[in-house]
Amino acid sequence: MTSPAVTRWEYLNAPLLIHNTKAILDNFGRDGWELVSVVPGATPENLIAFFKRPVPQS
Repeated sequence: MTSPAVTRWEYLNAPLLIHNTKAILDNFGRDGWELVSVVPGATPENLIAFFKRPVPQS
């Protein structure tokens, strides 16, 4: 009997400028990244976005 495959993930954090949020998120989404969380950055105009996506199984 074989065990089910375990999903492995890779992670990315990136700056998210509030004046261009949709374009930035759409761009990451096209590359397969899923938004996990957004936290405040160093200034009120900046946010930090955390993404994940599955690692291709070999």
